[in-house]
Amino acid sequence: MSTTKLPDELIPLQECGFARWTSNETPAADFRQRFDDKRIPVLGIRHVRQWGIQVDDERELMGRERTAVTDEELWEVVLQAKDGSKYEVNSKWVVAAS
Repeated sequence: MSTTKLPDELIPLQECGFARWTSNETPAADFRQRFDDKRIPVLGIRHVRQWGIQVDDERELMGRERTAVTDEELWEVVLQAKDGSKYEVNSKWVVAAS
């Protein structure tokens, strides 16, 4: 089993154990309301690979034979909401709380 090193920008988040949103636009306001305003508990950080696709059938995507969508490597942060629920969000949406 291979291991992927945690990126340097996520180390403070792991060490602090609490997050805050990077902006007021992302994620949506109704989703952000589920969490504490200043310190959101971080339950974990994990590396995720979203598999891309390749379509070789012109009947599926007319005019786009051999269409490919590349794989995407990303990091997910597991956050705990005020009610105890757990949510996974893209690591680009959060930073370490101070």
